[in-house]
Amino acid sequence: MGKGGRAEVKPNNANAIKAVKTTRDGHWVSPYNPLDPKAPELPSKGEIKAVIPKECFERSYLHSMYFVFRDTIMAAGCAYVAYQTLSTDLPSDLLSKDALVWFLGWNIYAFWMGCILTGHWVLAHECGHGAFSPSQTFNDFWGFIMHQALLVPYFAWQYTHAKHHRRTNNTVDGESHVPNIAKEMGLGEKMERQSGYAVIHEAIGDGPFAMFQIFAHLVIGWPLYLMGLASTGRLAQDGTMLEDGEIIDHYRPWSKMFPSKLRSKIALSTLGVIGAWVAIYYAGKEYGVLPVTLWYIGPLMWNQAWLVLYTWLQHNDPSVPQYGEDEWTWVKGALSTIDRPYGIFD
Repeated sequence: MGKGGRAEVKPNNANAIKAVKTTRDGHWVSPYNPLDPKAPELPSKGEIKAVIPKECFERSYLHSMYFVFRDTIMAAGCAYVAYQTLSTDLPSDLLSKDALVWFLGWNIYAFWMGCILTGHWVLAHECGHGAFSPSQTFNDFWGFIMHQALLVPYFAWQYTHAKHHRRTNNTVDGESHVPNIAKEMGLGEKMERQSGYAVIHEAIGDGPFAMFQIFAHLVIGWPLYLMGLASTGRLAQDGTMLEDGEIIDHYRPWSKMFPSKLRSKIALSTLGVIGAWVAIYYAGKEYGVLPVTLWYIGPLMWNQAWLVLYTWLQHNDPSVPQYGEDEWTWVKGALSTIDRPYGIFD
């Protein structure tokens, strides 16, 4: 990304953005409305980079590996406590106090191990961006190990995630969390509910539909995205519009999502995922399906829920604009995101 420095940037109507606004029910409203003719002028990409302290661009092998070892030690400690206090044997009486303790214990383990593994996931994310160390070979080595262990096709996701940042909030050429258009939601020309989500929403109401959305995003959303069945872009890598029903996934080396020069890397990532599933299969045969589910699948589901949740919340809010091709710019897209506090999980 290069080195940054300090430079003065004109305030661009800095006083135009004032106090925090909320709706009557307390919902946060962004003070910046890009459609407002009086909206402050946005800085350029160069101006943004110029005010970032130069130390933010410095990368360290030692500093990054410290976090890898720290999170690995935390994961080992969590597993050790679970091993010493919990049994993988299903309680004989599922309505007993022991069964309740067993159920709560394994769910607590799954949650906290999932949180810890999200640290490894984010470190692999930094590897993909080249922010982990000065060497991209070193980055790819550790990123591949950490992501593939969590069933993420490292090189495939590295490419699509880079596109996501290049085209953030672009409704046509964006990647991941691309909003559906009215037709895709099942709405007609006059916003009448005809099919799909629109009909489901009308049939079950706001509350159940919200629960359905939470399940769809946090439980099955990530694998559906990797398979090209949800939230992908609308253009192939060569810029051509995809046909209706055409799938671009993260596993096929010949998927239209990737340029041909990356086919060997995509194949390696896919083989890594297959290898991980083979290991899970043989672990299930050796130790049983229930122990493998308790030790690995449970934490993995929390890990995937976390990564979808914080990305979902970063890119979605009634105040966050989405731009068409004729109005989108990199700065508009990059600044149309929300950093949210997560307390002890930050």
